[in-house]
Amino acid sequence: MDRYEPLRRRTIALVGLMGVGKSSVGRRLASVLGLPFRDADSEVETAAGRSISEIFAELGEPAFRDGERRVIARLLEGPAHVLATGGGAFMHPETRELIKGRAVSIWLKTDLEVLARRIGRKDSRPLIAGKEPLEVLRAQAEARYPAYAEADLTVETGDSAHHITVGQVIEALAAHVGEPTQ
Repeated sequence: MDRYEPLRRRTIALVGLMGVGKSSVGRRLASVLGLPFRDADSEVETAAGRSISEIFAELGEPAFRDGERRVIARLLEGPAHVLATGGGAFMHPETRELIKGRAVSIWLKTDLEVLARRIGRKDSRPLIAGKEPLEVLRAQAEARYPAYAEADLTVETGDSAHHITVGQVIEALAAHVGEPTQ
């Protein structure tokens, strides 16, 4: 029997702050489980025909969040896959309910100092442009952690390599669906 089959029955939605590894862990998780991978941010960019930074600059965050909600709703109507959501997606009550109804949600949680180090190396994130990453993350944690806590599972990732996190996610999923992965 395929030991991962029970984990492929529903879409797996990864939520968490920027820099936590939703996309990179999601890609690896999808590969291990033999599922397609979808990145909500990339899908929004494709649908809008412009980058997230351009959407924020030209249309504002509310327009981005509205497009993000519609894209995630469309993705959740399709077959099971691993979905990396944008950091703010799970904050929208309608999006959160859609994910709860159609997916297993997993909050990837990492120490804020680790995240600040990671995101400080990139300048492509519109929410931290010209700001101190740790301050932005602290404010986001305060605002978002209550919603993230509604996820089906929480995986504390620390500063470990992505393949370690993938293993932690698979263990948590297996426990959640009541199936051993050994």
